[in-house]
Amino acid sequence: MRQLTYQGNEQLAWEDVEEPELSAPTSALVRPLAVARCDLDLAMVHQGLFPGPYGVGHEIAGQVIAVGNDVATHRPGDLVIVPFQLSCGTCTSCEHRTFAACSTHRAPIGASFGFGAAGGSFGAGISDIVAVPHADHLLIAAPPGIAPAALAGISDNVTDGYRAVADALTRHPGADVLVTAGGLPSVSLYATATAIALGASSVRYIDRDHERVSAAASLGADADVHTGPWPRRLSPATITVDATGTPDGLACTLRSTRPYGTCTLVAIYFQPVEVDLLDLYTRGITIHTSRVDSRRHIPDVLRLVSTGELDPLAIPTTIAPWEQAAEAWLTPATKLIVQRDHDVALPESQEPSRERRARPSLCGCE
Repeated sequence: MRQLTYQGNEQLAWEDVEEPELSAPTSALVRPLAVARCDLDLAMVHQGLFPGPYGVGHEIAGQVIAVGNDVATHRPGDLVIVPFQLSCGTCTSCEHRTFAACSTHRAPIGASFGFGAAGGSFGAGISDIVAVPHADHLLIAAPPGIAPAALAGISDNVTDGYRAVADALTRHPGADVLVTAGGLPSVSLYATATAIALGASSVRYIDRDHERVSAAASLGADADVHTGPWPRRLSPATITVDATGTPDGLACTLRSTRPYGTCTLVAIYFQPVEVDLLDLYTRGITIHTSRVDSRRHIPDVLRLVSTGELDPLAIPTTIAPWEQAAEAWLTPATKLIVQRDHDVALPESQEPSRERRARPSLCGCE
């Protein structure tokens, strides 16, 4: 089968690779229909975060094409979301619903699709077929009437934005939210959209990129363009989200968290960062930093999407044809989705009823 492969040195190419097979009676084969580019994917290619070669793409919406004999809840033809992290559903971690810490599937950065050996070499989204273990647990059925392009990012980035604010808004209903952006272009906007959908009293969005600021304003946020160094602090909020990816941005966000508030870091820091723990201790700040546990949160995200309260395509989204994936993958965009022509018929109850093509946009990643 064909797979889009990162070769190293900022090079991508289509390769013929061995077609996966059903590895167990509990596994399934999925044909990716739409694959979204994660905010980390550009850095993976341009900065060489993980050595190639490996197949790219881990935000997958696809169609089941085969299932093992023991799979009970999915059938060929079903439209599904594939969580980007692998989990078994039965180990102690999974029983405690910490699926991202699954002890059955391990890898240097956590078992994941689309990260090559660092993620355990489990295959990738920009390919003809993806093998999915523990299909009854891992695969999540797509609600009827939602296009694959709107579903793909739910595998990771949409859900990452959701978890950045959802738990904190449960603890502080109607609280105000501050999102400081610049390093994660789509996750920061998904967090903004989710905070509005979940009833935050106010949502402020700060970013260097004018188009993303405009997009946040169109979602209903109080959005401002940030220039120059990050200030020492901004007007405080009870819930803050750091998507800056810079030490001074993180420091500003932490100082802008109201006493006994919560700051969630969705930005990834690859080098040590100095944090004033005494200040945080004195003000009673809760900090949360982790990968999103996609399998745990996706059902909650789908409920918001199904009701129309959250629309993943409401942020600037570039949709590229499958055959142009190699070129599109290297082109900046707030959110990129590579979509295959629906040459495999979808079940009538899952035929997508809408699809929005937003104008292309530059991501301006720092």
